[in-house]
Amino acid sequence: MPFKWQYYTLKAISRAVCLLPYPAVLLLGEILGRLYYHTAGRQRRRAIKQIREGLGLSQEEAAAVIKRSFIKLGQTFCEVFYTPALNPDKIKRYVTIENRHYLEQALAQGKGVVFLTAHLGNWEWFGAALALNGFPVADIVKNQPNDQHTRILNEYRQMFGIEIFASGTGEIVRAARALKKGKLLGFFADQDAGKDGVFVEFLGKMASTPLGPAVFARKFKCPVVPGFIVREADGRHRITIQPPIYFADTGDPQADLYDLTVRMTKIIEDAVKAHPDEWLWARKRWNTDYQGSEESR
Repeated sequence: MPFKWQYYTLKAISRAVCLLPYPAVLLLGEILGRLYYHTAGRQRRRAIKQIREGLGLSQEEAAAVIKRSFIKLGQTFCEVFYTPALNPDKIKRYVTIENRHYLEQALAQGKGVVFLTAHLGNWEWFGAALALNGFPVADIVKNQPNDQHTRILNEYRQMFGIEIFASGTGEIVRAARALKKGKLLGFFADQDAGKDGVFVEFLGKMASTPLGPAVFARKFKCPVVPGFIVREADGRHRITIQPPIYFADTGDPQADLYDLTVRMTKIIEDAVKAHPDEWLWARKRWNTDYQGSEESR
């Protein structure tokens, strides 16, 4: 581990942040977010370009939304460092869960739950909040380019009992076993899926989209429960759970998988449109070039 020092540096920063009162964490995050907006020119320009194309905003409107988005991202960044300070009492103070009965009823079926979400709000605290509220959480995540960043993030996820499985690896077999045991298996389905994805319209453009959530829902006949976390005006968070959707078997597996993927993508799109300053517009969501129709799927 040639960059092991980075892990210990991040841990030291985290210990310092955990000593701060929560309002100070939010203030520090706001300062960092504003600084990031003014210094990260490439990411800012990409975000503004993509939100203008996706939501039809003017340059001024787009810049205002992206600035708020960067500020919230800075707050999320600082909250991640604050994660070790969380406990059941604090999480209930900082995060509320709406419509948890949808998730409880889905889990009660005993088939596990494909939990559909996206990179909105503080998604790291999303899993922590569900786990600290007694839900059996497992996540399929994409490793960071830097192994030391992955190491600290997974350590913080696992301290709440969250099982972590890396996408694109043999750990997917273990993820399937977790779902079979009746766990909630989280999928972030708003990332570019590369050549392995299927093209689905997302915010007006065709985007390579992962089939994984639909494949798991079909194989295990389990409900898909959408849920998202957003930041309230006071800086705290609200999780909203939506009613479950199901794989519809018409006898054409390929078309049925695509249909469910389209339905899930629409749910994510609606969440992004409802809370545009919560999503990571700087991500390369449309990175894979669309070459033609989906007729050959």
